Amino acid sequence: MQIILQEDVDKLGSRGDLVDVADGYARNYLLPHNLALDASPGNMKRLVKMRDAFAKREAVERGDAETLAGLLAPVTVTVSRKAGENEQLFGSVSAADISEGLAAQGFQVDKRKILLADPIKQMGEFEIVIKLHRDVTATIKLVVQREQ
Repeated sequence: MQIILQEDVDKLGSRGDLVDVADGYARNYLLPHNLALDASPGNMKRLVKMRDAFAKREAVERGDAETLAGLLAPVTVTVSRKAGENEQLFGSVSAADISEGLAAQGFQVDKRKILLADPIKQMGEFEIVIKLHRDVTATIKLVVQREQ
């Protein structure tokens, strides 16, 4: 089934792209969540106007993301956790914990934008990458310390 994407979808495409997807994926996920439109003849005619609107919106969002990346560059998030003798944490530090730490400092960042391969289970300092936009990332410093 051919659809027109209204939002960026990871591993599928970006706004305004005409893509082929499985019928069930389109009907059950993309269309109900307003991430895409059916590629009907009427929508194909609207695609030219939609791409202009998408380009303007993209420029604004990218500018906002670059501004936020500049503000996040000097930020350090400190998290305290209980730990054993060999600096192994009892539990872990997840993207949600980092998001809460950023929110405490006045930055609203969705936990899904924080790129962690695995939860952090050691004490120490870590560089955390945040994907703010398709082309813009920010790096913050995370300090995991022993709970007092």
